[in-house]
Amino acid sequence: MTMMAPSSISSKLDILKCCRMALIHDMAESLVGDITPVDGVSKEEKSRRESETMNYICEKLLGKFNGGLNGQDIRKLWQEYEDSETLESNFVHDIDKVELITQMVEYERSEKGEKDLGEFTWVAKKIQSDEVKAWADQLLWERLQMWTEFGTEPSWADGTKPQSKPTI
Repeated sequence: MTMMAPSSISSKLDILKCCRMALIHDMAESLVGDITPVDGVSKEEKSRRESETMNYICEKLLGKFNGGLNGQDIRKLWQEYEDSETLESNFVHDIDKVELITQMVEYERSEKGEKDLGEFTWVAKKIQSDEVKAWADQLLWERLQMWTEFGTEPSWADGTKPQSKPTI
C-alpha cells in the first residue's frame, strides 16, 4: 500500500524506505501477532514483546549474515518506525491504519453484513496525513454504502460515521 501513495505525499518521501519499513514492521508481528488496542495488552508490553522479537531476528537469525550489517539495518529501520519521528515512519503508521480499515471492510463484505467490525473505525481518527485520511474517508464511505445495501446500520466509533461522500 505504501507504493500507492499519491504524488502529493510521495514526492516528500523515500518510498523505497517506506516499503522496507512497512515490511520490517510486520516481521515482529509475524511472530508476536498483530496486537491491537482491543486485545488488552499494554503499549509497554506490546513494545517489549516486539522489541525482543526484533532482537532475536536481527541478532540471532541475521547476526552473522553479511557481518551482521543486514540485521543492524533492519533493526534500525524497525526502531525508526517505532519512534514515529520521521515523515516516513508517520506515513507508514498511517498506511498501517488504512490497511486495518481495508481489512475490516473486506471481512464485513465477505460476511455479507453478518459481522459488524465497527469497533475498529476509531483508527481513522488517528491518521495524521491529509492524503491518507482522504483514503480512509473513502473506505468508510464505501463501508456505509455497503451496509446500506445490506439494509442495516453498522456500528461506528464516535465521530467516524461519514456524513457525506468524500471528494477525491
